Amino acid sequence: MSLRMPRDLARLSRSGQFDGALSNFEAEALSESASSLGHQGRKVEKALAALAAAEGELREAALADAGEAVWAYFVQRELCGLRDHRLIIREMGIPEEVLTRLGATPKRG
Repeated sequence: MSLRMPRDLARLSRSGQFDGALSNFEAEALSESASSLGHQGRKVEKALAALAAAEGELREAALADAGEAVWAYFVQRELCGLRDHRLIIREMGIPEEVLTRLGATPKRG
């Protein structure tokens, strides 16, 4: 399958007005990234709430779900250029047992 530039972008490219169209595209892409980041953040909040409420045999499954949700959120943050997760860990109250599942080592001292 071959792809071709949409007619509007092709026309703007020939007329020298492509920069504005690219800016619109970039704005749309940033909007989608922000939306996806928000969605992943809500999934983390739900998973952490479920983990806090889980007891007994259900706790292990809730811990696995929380670990997966946090991992996906961290990946999405990194795709957005946000590589320092310390503030998010503190603000969301992500427990050390979840972070340990991601391979993080707890701070000592």
